[in-house]
Amino acid sequence: MGSGAREHAIAVALAQDPEVTALAVAPGNAGTAAVSEQLGLDVTDNGAVVDVARTWKADLVVVGPEGPLVNGAADAVREAGIPCFGPSAEAARIEGSKAFAKAVMSAAGVPTASSVVVDNPAHLDTALSVFTPPYVVKDDGLAAGKGVVVSGDVEVARAHALGLLAAGHPALLESFLDGPEASLFCLVDDATVVPLLPAQDFKRVGDDDSGPNTGGMGAYCPLPWAGEGLAEELVARVVAPVAEEMVRRGTPFTGLLYAGLALTSQGPAVIEFNCRFGDPETQAVLALLRTPLSRLLLATATGTLAEQPAIEWAEGSAVTVVVAAEGYPATPRLGDVITGAEGEGVLHAGTRRRDDGAVVSSGGRVLSVVGTGTDLAAARAEAYARLEPVRLAGSHHRTDIGLKAERGEVTVPVAQG
Repeated sequence: MGSGAREHAIAVALAQDPEVTALAVAPGNAGTAAVSEQLGLDVTDNGAVVDVARTWKADLVVVGPEGPLVNGAADAVREAGIPCFGPSAEAARIEGSKAFAKAVMSAAGVPTASSVVVDNPAHLDTALSVFTPPYVVKDDGLAAGKGVVVSGDVEVARAHALGLLAAGHPALLESFLDGPEASLFCLVDDATVVPLLPAQDFKRVGDDDSGPNTGGMGAYCPLPWAGEGLAEELVARVVAPVAEEMVRRGTPFTGLLYAGLALTSQGPAVIEFNCRFGDPETQAVLALLRTPLSRLLLATATGTLAEQPAIEWAEGSAVTVVVAAEGYPATPRLGDVITGAEGEGVLHAGTRRRDDGAVVSSGGRVLSVVGTGTDLAAARAEAYARLEPVRLAGSHHRTDIGLKAERGEVTVPVAQG
């Protein structure tokens, strides 16, 4: 289920999987149509989701986006007797409500930024006065990765919070966490936690992390600047305690738990949890996966993850570069013709095929271009070479995805004193 580059990456991995005999994507995009059957679907309608899964006689349903998960799609599919990869609506609150996630982390003893939830404009200035710049203001609900403002200007932070409140959304104010960010995807089956490769994504729209936040402009994995045991450390200190707390609450998590972290001078601290594969990190992580993906997803969905052997990975690195439409992340221009997007490593996100056969843009993030190589430099070179033939009027992309890591300029800060 889904229509983005994340879903195209999952579909490509499943299409190459010898254990998969039939594959459909609903509703999909112009790229997923090349590797799977396309099924029409309103992903917000749980009844329609179940009907499509039953009619197609699915052995496994994989839910890509967070919206349907928070809406209970996985519950509906499981109630129909079909295995589903994705958490229940109750467990998906780990992403659907940042206040809920903070409460879980507090109970589990997991380090995260200090925070205050503001639901009334009259309390905003008092709450802001507790924090020092840079100020971090988030939408407490789902915002597709774009509900966050980080600014040294208190008036910018205040304006964003007032905008959220005016829209009826509580605003979450947080302390800023120093240190490089990392994304860790974990397959979670109740208290069983299996990490995938750590990755790093790039939220700002422009080079050198300039401009507003987006849903993500690129990613790379693994992290050459982090120690080999990073994933295991993060599981022990962050993900496993949260998974255990969810079990204790009677809302066990089953599916993909995504921890967004800052590796600070005081150790790792959680920025956010998501209840699904992240985009654009998924595109890079799955490019290096060698274990059949369907085996991992089905084992997680059926409660047998603990019985699976260790995941196998390709050597080297992977890099994803996002091609965005003109105007993104504000108001993207849609309907422009895309050419050169059929090459290897080009994953579709906001695309559709017109009646005349032309592929046109239909969203802000239009394509993800993935390169792999023996190291980060080689993977970067391949990704940007694969991007070269792509043509979309007015499009833009970052030119520095993974560049600082390639140059050895990313370091974890060391505690002073």
